[in-house]
Amino acid sequence: MTKLSTKHLLGIKDLTKDDIELIFSTADNFKEVINRPIKKVPSLRDTTIANLFFENSTRTKISFELAEKRLSADVINFSSSGSSVKKGETLIDTVNNILAMKVDMVVMRHPSPGAAMFLSKHVNSKIINAGDGAHEHPTQALLDAFSIREKLGDVKGKKVAIIGDILHSRVALSNIFCLQKLGAEVMVCGPTTLMPKYINSLGVKTEHDLRKALEWCDVANMLRIQLERQDIRYFPSLREYTMLYGVSKKMLDSLKKQIIIMHPGPINRGIEITSDVADSGQSIILNQVENGVAVRMAILYLLAGRTEE
Repeated sequence: MTKLSTKHLLGIKDLTKDDIELIFSTADNFKEVINRPIKKVPSLRDTTIANLFFENSTRTKISFELAEKRLSADVINFSSSGSSVKKGETLIDTVNNILAMKVDMVVMRHPSPGAAMFLSKHVNSKIINAGDGAHEHPTQALLDAFSIREKLGDVKGKKVAIIGDILHSRVALSNIFCLQKLGAEVMVCGPTTLMPKYINSLGVKTEHDLRKALEWCDVANMLRIQLERQDIRYFPSLREYTMLYGVSKKMLDSLKKQIIIMHPGPINRGIEITSDVADSGQSIILNQVENGVAVRMAILYLLAGRTEE
């Protein structure tokens, strides 16, 4: 297979296992490219890509922009904070104006779940969802699974615990879908108040005891507490959360096996993980960042429909 089965990347649930494998094998090739002295390839030379960020982002935005520039695409950056959105312009108007400038692809992050899907029905550019509310963040899930595959050889049969604020996390949902498609076992761990009501319908294990989750898993994906999405208090204090769900080096060293620590970022050091865990040999957090560029290059390249020269 040399082509994705989908025209857009709106969520992991739209991808087949073959699509994911194709993205990974393409990313393997691009990873080799970005480690060369000359890191650019002309693959998307005549493609114009608009990055529309209606919500703050540092890592995802930089990662996409770098991926686009490595592929020699023309890039337009748009952030809502300094735009006419503040004056009341609607999403569809904003996008139509950008499309009038003949844009081939749109990478969009938006606070409303389903925004990327809505857009894909109204414009004829290729749409990549860079995060929609607390719904999905497909490229993060793909780079996370790619990083597990790189470190452990395969995702199939591995035990992955996603720990923290499951309720507000688009990373958790996309990761669950992606890991299950690739044959991993998934557990979610966190306070009851931060578990969505539908969690049992997703076929994952649920655990509220951090130590039990760490003893069970091969990989722990630590999520930050999303205070900006919390409209009420879900736990008494950050200090209490850290005492129950923060991972320290002492705790890792007391386990009977070595597990891998991941984090989608940004890290709140001293809350979900201590600095000595983030910077330890068991952490693959910086590998995730590097892999993010290769995986996003693969997705842009495949969605642009360019066949291998």
